[in-house]
Order: sequence, then C-alpha cells, then structure tokens
Amino acid sequence: MSDGDYDYLIKFLALGDSGVGKTSVLYQYTDGKFNSKFITTVGIDFREKRVVYRPNGPDGAIGRGQRIHLQLWDTAGQERFRSLTTAFFRDAMGFLLLFDLTNEQSFLNVRNWISQLQMHAYCENPDIVLCGNKSDLEDQRVVKEEEARALAEKYGIPYFETSAANGTNISQAIEMLLDLIMKRMERCVDKSWIPEGVVRSNGHASADQLSEEKEKGGCGC
Repeated sequence: MSDGDYDYLIKFLALGDSGVGKTSVLYQYTDGKFNSKFITTVGIDFREKRVVYRPNGPDGAIGRGQRIHLQLWDTAGQERFRSLTTAFFRDAMGFLLLFDLTNEQSFLNVRNWISQLQMHAYCENPDIVLCGNKSDLEDQRVVKEEEARALAEKYGIPYFETSAANGTNISQAIEMLLDLIMKRMERCVDKSWIPEGVVRSNGHASADQLSEEKEKGGCGC
C-alpha cells in the first residue's frame, strides 16, 4: 500500500504503568524487533503499520479485505505525564492495556487505568484488550494467569499473555482489538463517536456513508 492508499485510519493507544513494556510491544509488532534496553517514553510517541482486515460474515465467509492504516500511540506510564496522556484517550478508538506479569503492582493498577478510560475515552465502555506482558520471564512471574483472566472477565474484555522479547501473542492481541473496533463501527448507527479522518474518501466507504444515519439511534457503548 502506498501513502494515502487505505480505507480506514485507526488509532490505538497502549497504556499501563511505566516499565510494563508498552514501547517494546509496539516495536515488536511494527518492526519485529526487541530492544532489551529500557528507554522511558516521554509524553507521547507513535508507530504505524498497514494491515488488511478481512471480516468474517455471519455465515463464516470471509469478506472483502479493507485496507487499514494503524496508528499505535505509545503513552508514558509515569504519573507526571498523566494529564497529557489522558488528553489523547478521546481520540483513540481502541486501547491495549498492559501490565507486567513480574510486577504485581502493575496488575493491581489495571483497575485504575480502566477507571481513567471510563472517564476520558469516547464512551464508558470502550474497546480494550488486556495484556499480561513479559510471559517469557516465567521464573519471575508473580501474577497468576487465572487471576488475570478473572479480572478481564469481570470487565468483559479479552486477555492475552504477551512477550515483547519473542513476539508471543502480540499480533493476536492487536488483531483482536482491530476486530472489536471494526465490528463496533459496523453495528453503531450513531457514528458521532468516530473521530474525524478515520474513513478515507478514496476508500471503499465514504464519510457520508458512516454519518448518514447518525440521527437515527445510538451506539451500544
């Protein structure tokens, strides 16, 4: 795909405590590389990737591919950047919420991050995928898989155990988040929650198509 040659521009936000591996996970996804050196993100950064999304129809048939330009926003986990990062919540359509399987406090703070999202995201029930990162450090694990799955079930969100070091489940987690977002866009009659610029006029769908029924009903947030 050349520059500008896509149907949808989708913005995802990676969030979680400092040091859980947000930057490393996004870098592994976009570049297939891992840097073991810890570099703290200052404020906001982002990476990009082009993918083709093929929806599954009700009969199980795979639909026509839609060209997606993914913007993956990387946020600073430190408290001093919190007002800056929450300002970006409203523009993101999906959230990759990470904690560190070797750091119990980062897991306990997941509830706080979800509360922040419920206050600042586009609606009270945004699309979130929870990731327990650093699954390769099994001998240092302090958060049990059953605990993490129970928390994800409580909030009704998918859960993956990921590793930025070897790439385990990173593509699957982001693909799941993209699927949730695309399905939300398809089923929502009220498109007012969708940020401007999401749909390319040179794509298969137009902004007019997305907004023509805007006044007819609401979205199941």
